[in-house]
Amino acid sequence: MISNDEISNNFSLLAKLMDIHGENPFKAKSYAAAAFSVDKVATPLSEMPKSSIFSIKGIGESAGNRIIEMLQTGKLQILEDIIQNTPAGILEMLKIKGIGPKKIATIWKELEIETLGELLYACNENRLTLYKGFGEKTQQNIKESIEFYMGTMGRYLYQQVETFSKELENILTTSLPFTFQLTGEMRRQMEIIDSIDWVTNANSERLKAFMDSISFQLKEENESKLSFKNEHNITVQFWLANQNNFHSILFQTSCSEEFLNEWIKITAWNPLAEYSMEAAIFSAYNCCFIPPSQRETATIIHQAKQDELPQLIQAGDIAGIIHSHSTWSDGGNSLAEMAQAAIEKGLQYLVISDHSKSAFYANGLQIDRVAAQHQEIEKLNQQLAPFKIFKSIESDILNDGSLDYPNEILTSFDLIIASIHSNLKMNEEKANQRLLKAIENKYTSILGHMTGRLLLSRAGYPINHELIIDACAANGVVIELNAHPRRLDIDWRWIERAIQKNVLISINPDAHTIDGFDDCTYGVLVAQKAGLTKKQNLSSFSLIQFEQFIREQHSKRN
Repeated sequence: MISNDEISNNFSLLAKLMDIHGENPFKAKSYAAAAFSVDKVATPLSEMPKSSIFSIKGIGESAGNRIIEMLQTGKLQILEDIIQNTPAGILEMLKIKGIGPKKIATIWKELEIETLGELLYACNENRLTLYKGFGEKTQQNIKESIEFYMGTMGRYLYQQVETFSKELENILTTSLPFTFQLTGEMRRQMEIIDSIDWVTNANSERLKAFMDSISFQLKEENESKLSFKNEHNITVQFWLANQNNFHSILFQTSCSEEFLNEWIKITAWNPLAEYSMEAAIFSAYNCCFIPPSQRETATIIHQAKQDELPQLIQAGDIAGIIHSHSTWSDGGNSLAEMAQAAIEKGLQYLVISDHSKSAFYANGLQIDRVAAQHQEIEKLNQQLAPFKIFKSIESDILNDGSLDYPNEILTSFDLIIASIHSNLKMNEEKANQRLLKAIENKYTSILGHMTGRLLLSRAGYPINHELIIDACAANGVVIELNAHPRRLDIDWRWIERAIQKNVLISINPDAHTIDGFDDCTYGVLVAQKAGLTKKQNLSSFSLIQFEQFIREQHSKRN
């Protein structure tokens, strides 16, 4: 039998959802009042005569009938109907502290956001403050609440646990007289982390006692591994080794299953053999060292045995910031502040690419504001030379695949980053059609965040990667590797295809503040997994090389 608490919770949820959907506010308030009244009833409603239910203060005829319905059927049909018409992510927002129904309605109807991941991304882009009722403090509180909530799911972005893993390793190595070597997903630089792993020669009993002392709970124990979780649901694992097998275990736990199976197949590798260092495993089989970040596919082993591995791009190879936003749209810093921060980092240029006019939710630039921004850029370039700011725009790819300005405005930009931001619920055919038309537009220089995905939040629209990459090759369009740790889009698994087709990749931070420049590091980490080199990355071009790229873009328009 349904309890008073369940009836109250149903009424409360119904009232909130009615507010979110903009239904009659008086009805919503009546159900909220009914929830409050049911909470105060000490006797189970299931034990009361039906006629007595209507005499409870705060329970009107409509609410009383709904109570009887729940008592008889165990459900509230009006609630089930409204839930059916509410995206799951909107329901999930009700669990986040600091977001009430009115704010959720704004987020859904005006910002067109339907998941927590999208909302978190909007907070990072400083987008909520553009709307009534969302100040900076509210935005920050929402951001922190979402991050806490998402942390309870047990899966994290690399960026979210990077600092934690370093701090924990420092605690381990300074507190215990044993060796700890990072391995697993963190060492392979995976974009999503299920556990943080170390190989260690630690005594298991001492390790268990120590982890208990720092509030980690033992979850799994066997002869080869100890697994723990902390209050934030972060899993840490220790692979138990000794002096003889330490490097063999390090190697095994630093490889994907596909890589390891192929390695065993072609080398007949003996995991029980002793090695003084991990590199000796490779040299023993006449293979050049394969970095852990690249130990994913079988093909990389055959390349390494032919000594064909390239010199991977490094974080220090980034020469300029491409794809950044300022206070002209939804950024948190002025043009001058963004430029000065880039100069202080030793960078040679900055590409400002604020949102275009259709991105009303991000204060996108209407046509009359484009010229004004360009005037400011020209003035700053005179002051900051030889550093240079390039005029760009992140032009929305509209529903029909066209770009978000007439040609006479598009031609005023040094380069165009074309991205999809709206109408994301597409099938593959529609997504391909929109992207292809944008790629074939002679003004498009860079295809931004190819699938629109948000890691752990939104899968992104389905596309035919081969088709889109080939179209970029045919039209001289660069593919962005959006380095924001929640995007990392293009997926690194497709970068090899782009390299084979001689398509340039551009590691871009999509920075909305000066702090966002540092996200380039995460783009580099996943680019290394794909074997990207400095020469294959547009944002590694020197200022002189980049200016030549711009000239080529302009000639493409003619």
